[in-house]
Parts: sequence; structure tokens; C-alpha cells
Amino acid sequence: MTLHTIKQLPISLRTQHKSDVRTQFAALCYRIRKDKPEILMITSRASRRWIIPKGWPMDGKTPAQSAMTEAWEEAGVIGKPIDLCLGLYSYRKWMGPKQFLPCVALVYPVRVKSLADDFPEKGQRKRKWMRPKKAAQRVSEPELAQILRNFDPRILGRKT
Repeated sequence: MTLHTIKQLPISLRTQHKSDVRTQFAALCYRIRKDKPEILMITSRASRRWIIPKGWPMDGKTPAQSAMTEAWEEAGVIGKPIDLCLGLYSYRKWMGPKQFLPCVALVYPVRVKSLADDFPEKGQRKRKWMRPKKAAQRVSEPELAQILRNFDPRILGRKT
């Protein structure tokens, strides 16, 4: 993380001791319909807010592979992760009554081939395809909204 990136983080994260901030990996799951990108959004289990799949680092997996695993578990995504970080966003993870953990999520694109009918968190979340602008309007985190709004799969080049 560069100094410029750190300055962009909310004060609540900048003032924490660095060991207090946790890293997660998020999947921006997308497909192309009518020559335009659509992003798969899911709801969180607790608050039912619109989010993208994300989770903790996994031993033996790259960040993109970890993001892909979360996309499978939380949304039933079958696809190809791309090892290119699109950006990061900060948020507070709810850990219990009045307990929040500051987190930074690094976002990796996942090109969706299909969605499974049965997956580990089926029934715990809703999933919905949205155009980038609409997806950006539905999330609470400003940095994530910017990543979603500006997402253009053409930047991925031949990696898709």
C-alpha cells in the first residue's frame, strides 16, 4: 500500500495500529451481456446490504484464487479469477454487538462462466446481476462504489 493509498483511507482506519486492520480479498464477478458488463451483486447475511463476495486470505492460494473461492461459496460462481487487483476499499466488519473490525478488501475480477444452482451459502444470500452504475449506487462503501462504477473489462486485456 502506498502512502497515497493510505491517505485515501477513512480516518478511522488510518489512526488504527497497523496490526488492527485486517485484509480480505473480494471478487468483482462479471459477465458481458449485449456488449456491456454486468456485475454480480450479493446480499450480506446479517444486514442484507448489497456487497460483492469477499473473505479472508487462504493458505496456499493467491489473492485472486481466494477471491474466487469466496465467489463460489457465497454466490455459486463458476468462472476464471484474474490475477490483477482492481483497487481496494475499506469497511468495518461487524463481529458482534458493538464490535467492529477495520478491514481493507483488495478487489480481483472474476469472469463468470455460469452460476451453480447449489452452493455452500445458498439460501443465506440473494444474488442479482447489475450494470456497474447501478451496482455502485447499491453499495455503502465509497471506494467500492468507485471501483464498480469505473469497471471496464477491456482493461483486463488478454487475461480474460
